[in-house]
Amino acid sequence: MSLDSSIPDLVAMWEVFLPDGIHNIQFEHGTTSGRRVVRVDGHELVRRDWMFKLVGTESFQVGKTNASCVIRIEPIGGFSYQYTLDVNSKPYKTFKEQQSKIMKTWILPVNGSMFRIVLEKDTLDIWVNGKKAETAGEFTDEGTETHFAISNQPAYIKAISSGKRRQGIIHKLFVEDSEVPEFIED
Repeated sequence: MSLDSSIPDLVAMWEVFLPDGIHNIQFEHGTTSGRRVVRVDGHELVRRDWMFKLVGTESFQVGKTNASCVIRIEPIGGFSYQYTLDVNSKPYKTFKEQQSKIMKTWILPVNGSMFRIVLEKDTLDIWVNGKKAETAGEFTDEGTETHFAISNQPAYIKAISSGKRRQGIIHKLFVEDSEVPEFIED
């Protein structure tokens, strides 16, 4: 993700993948004006003008799950600064790696519209375009099926054992009895 040159004090940007969607965080740091601005998905959440202390932290929440975020501003010599993001008390990189392990994502068209389906493996919640879906579980001979709707189309996520302890449970999305390939979010 490249920095937007139309925002002169923009110093850092991050994409945070949450069950309710991908949230874009922008941070402006005016080292001469002392200004700090945090934007999430284009909406300004934090604005501080005339900050005399140029280092420190800015805290805010993101998404429907209220993920707690902290931007750290640290000096790295001269008038240069390092900007890091912690999400839910974890460094950004660690948080991204954890999310890729606990979330499975599918992106697909249904009735002419694109949908992002996310399964939170730790809670078994299913999100359809950022909204938690109403679900109904069912046991089968192979494992479980969790039924829900995508734009009035019946869908389900099948959970079956891989037969391998290290691999664990395999989750597959089916819409109209056709399997949908998983989408890997970077």
